[in-house]
Amino acid sequence: MKLAVKKRDLLGKKVKSLRKLWLVPAVVYGKHVEPQTISCVKNDLLKVYKTSGYTTPVELTGEINQLILINSFQLDPISDEIITADFLAVSRTEKVSAAVPVVIVGESPLEKLNEGRVQLVKDTVEVEAFPQDLPHQIEVDASLLTTINDVVFVKDLKVSNKVEILDDEELPVVTIALLSDEVEETSAEAATDTATVPEENKSEEAK
Repeated sequence: MKLAVKKRDLLGKKVKSLRKLWLVPAVVYGKHVEPQTISCVKNDLLKVYKTSGYTTPVELTGEINQLILINSFQLDPISDEIITADFLAVSRTEKVSAAVPVVIVGESPLEKLNEGRVQLVKDTVEVEAFPQDLPHQIEVDASLLTTINDVVFVKDLKVSNKVEILDDEELPVVTIALLSDEVEETSAEAATDTATVPEENKSEEAK
């Protein structure tokens, strides 16, 4: 993936003028590089992010040539528009750590029978690898979960031998929840809410 960028001198409140031109102000930083302020076309950045996410390296081109990982975005709390972006400079010859999303694929037989629901209890896993070897996501096949006691732990996740998982291998990632238990919990909560009537309401009812 490639993203064309330009160096920028505008800082602070002055970057508002860039956003009016559909440009996103960004910063490139890393272990072996000096921080650099840049800008890129908003739509180009969104297209690259849709494909790369936070774990696929992107090659910056134009006025700066640098391999990076998209590290984070700052969003407007009202419009959800991107205000700024942070890019982490990386090297193909040096390993980095990243949080890789866990994605459930397939369907459990318990779900088909409406007896259970597959639930993701840990949605990212910290891994270490060379940038070009980082997985875009880690998939868990729900069709292999056939009983209510089945649990997928960190140690069960399938990754390339070029990738090291840093999280505790005994942490659960995917579990099965009984639908009957969820119904009972909902019914119990409803009963509790009904039984707990505020004193002022009781007084009104007594009238």
